[in-house]
Amino acid sequence: MGRMYGNGKGISGSALPYKRSPPSWCKKTPEEVKEIICKLARKGLKPSQIGILLRDDHAVPLSRTITGSKILRILKAAGLAPEIPEDLYSLIKKAISVRKHLERNRKDKDAKFRLVLVESKVHRLARYYKSTRQLPATWKYEANTASTLVS
Repeated sequence: MGRMYGNGKGISGSALPYKRSPPSWCKKTPEEVKEIICKLARKGLKPSQIGILLRDDHAVPLSRTITGSKILRILKAAGLAPEIPEDLYSLIKKAISVRKHLERNRKDKDAKFRLVLVESKVHRLARYYKSTRQLPATWKYEANTASTLVS
């Protein structure tokens, strides 16, 4: 099936290892990994950035195989989870940058169209997060106050 906002029809992606036990070459204990995750979250990194740093700097292939729980769940247990989900945060950030571009370039019709697409993604994702109770039911995306959500 095709993409909703793009031309691609592909389904390729990376496949996770079938084996759910940690690899033999990984010497970190679950407590060490949880400590690193919390330390990086206190620095202000997002969960995906934490995963990348764990992989690249600390030689942890998958935190879930070592600790038994995902990065975001570890952060929620420690009280360090972001208040709005990361994908929604990045979409709001993109909408703000497109809006700022449109203030400088009023006649950019393509940017105006892309802003409509990005904001419709924001509304759809917010509706999903409200239904799964990850966002409060009163939460609403408003373009003029969106910059305060991101900063």
